[in-house]
Amino acid sequence: MEIKFTHHQSAHCENGVVSNLMKHNGFDVSEPMVFGIGSGLLFCYIPFLKVNHAPAITYRAMPGAIFKRFAKRVGIKIKHEKFKSPQKAKARLDENLQNNNPVGLQVGVYNLEYFPDEYRFHFNAHNLVVYGKEDSNYLISDPVMETVTTLSDKQLEKVRFAKGAFAPKGHIYYPTGFPDTLSLESAIKKGIKHTCKDMLAPVPIVGVKGIRMVAKLIRKWPKKKGVRKANHYLGQIVRMQEEIGTGGGGFRYIYAAFLQEASKVLKNDTLAELSKEMTVIGDLWRDFALDLSRIYRNRKAKMDAYNDVASQLEAIAEKEELFFKKLRKAIKNDD
Repeated sequence: MEIKFTHHQSAHCENGVVSNLMKHNGFDVSEPMVFGIGSGLLFCYIPFLKVNHAPAITYRAMPGAIFKRFAKRVGIKIKHEKFKSPQKAKARLDENLQNNNPVGLQVGVYNLEYFPDEYRFHFNAHNLVVYGKEDSNYLISDPVMETVTTLSDKQLEKVRFAKGAFAPKGHIYYPTGFPDTLSLESAIKKGIKHTCKDMLAPVPIVGVKGIRMVAKLIRKWPKKKGVRKANHYLGQIVRMQEEIGTGGGGFRYIYAAFLQEASKVLKNDTLAELSKEMTVIGDLWRDFALDLSRIYRNRKAKMDAYNDVASQLEAIAEKEELFFKKLRKAIKNDD
């Protein structure tokens, strides 16, 4: 039982799953367009949620939110289900495959057998497509991988019911209805306005204010937490930024690509200019991560290293605040 499904590699799992499912159903929607319309870009510092014994930082919307927002804004109907019983979850998956319907799944990465060891840690917000089954093996299209792969029924059950933060609980999702044509203009504007609202939110842990809060904490951590724990926290920032779901720099590049596409759809040259600006900001995030890694790997000799990277992050926050104010104005003027 194999559905005729074309695998396309992407930079980020949820965007890639949505884009691939859209293409399978005859709508050529790119990964950046899914991400932008779905308002995937975010920054949030979550001190009360620990991942790998350090505060969580997310650079993206909550798992599942991108698809939900994208679908609502372009007029697609989708079905989401979670399960208490692995048997019921498997039955629903098999039912969809029998009906020639590839589906998206939320899974944990720690027990994904095809992931390299260095990427297998406790993170439960990964997404992939199941597009068929051969005997007891499921056919997997994981959009962050170069080629398709397989998981046994036991292996798939294990990752579908991983424990911990964001436990997937057998989460399965798939589109059930489509409009005759996708109206992107309105969807793009709604997606941009939502992202600007998030990134400029008057909340201490969200958006630009959240970035500034983390910068202040980086200055305090060595004295308050000790160098060992401070370095562990810095490592967490880098992991959340560069390894888990593409993160800070990578998401900025995807968003820049979205703005480039959006400028053509809306015939708005300002968005093309802002696309270039966002690419530069993405480069700054990458430089920041590199300098953090030098500290926690003990390769940075400066005594004031923590203050230096905190200043880098504050500069990024300043640039992002100006950027999203300009972006908000560009879309307002386009109405």
